[in-house]
Amino acid sequence: MNEAPRPAFPFTALVGQDALRQALLLAAIDPGLGGVLISGPRGTAKSTSARALAELLPEGRLVSLPLGASEERVVGTLDVEAALREGRVAFAPGLLAAAHRGVLYVDEVNLLPDALVDVLLDAAASGVNTVERDGISHSHPASFVLIGTMNPEEGELRPQLIDRFGLMVSLENCFDPAVRQAI
Repeated sequence: MNEAPRPAFPFTALVGQDALRQALLLAAIDPGLGGVLISGPRGTAKSTSARALAELLPEGRLVSLPLGASEERVVGTLDVEAALREGRVAFAPGLLAAAHRGVLYVDEVNLLPDALVDVLLDAAASGVNTVERDGISHSHPASFVLIGTMNPEEGELRPQLIDRFGLMVSLENCFDPAVRQAI
């Protein structure tokens, strides 16, 4: 059974998170900034804003990185099926290729292994993904807006990785009645 696509929340309807909106727009204008790290508790529009931003981009694509993803799933790898069936070496693209011209969303980025975060940040900053494995070398465009989110209550991001994100926004829950009503 096919699931109906989730309706996108309009980016212009985000209320009470001006710093977040500005950081996301800057990253959309120049994905080479290295992405946006959004830190905040649940309910502060982290994932909603990522989906809304994706809808503004030319491809309208949001690719989510699962927490348990392997490096091969992220960067791509040798297409084993093509090698076995056709006897040729071919590249099987990963999530970085799928996110090209869209948003790569990493929820709970603070729980990813350091090596995987390094790969994501390198591709986000350069706009290119290069894979050298099993005797092949393959490069492809990987220009995407990297959005990493984290809840500080669930663990901190290591300091060496915080420095690699281009922009960082810390969010707090809003308790102002007028803003809550607008939300």
